[in-house]
Amino acid sequence: MSLIITDECINCDVCEPECPNEAISQGDEIYVIEPSKCTECVGHFDEPQCQQVCPVDCIPLDPNRKETEEQLMEKYLTLTGQL
Repeated sequence: MSLIITDECINCDVCEPECPNEAISQGDEIYVIEPSKCTECVGHFDEPQCQQVCPVDCIPLDPNRKETEEQLMEKYLTLTGQL
């Protein structure tokens, strides 16, 4: 499933440059994640990099966007032009 940034975000800007898929951007009030680009770093890293650097732990899994490991890998392959 894709990740989501909650309203606990403090706009520190550390997550955006860590995303290998460029799925994170500045929203109206807080940073947001584009679900169609979020692979939870599958294909790039073992763990979501944005979660690793977030100082306030405000990037949980989005319960409304459940995806399997296989679906995340397929999304990664599509985004990187390998599919």
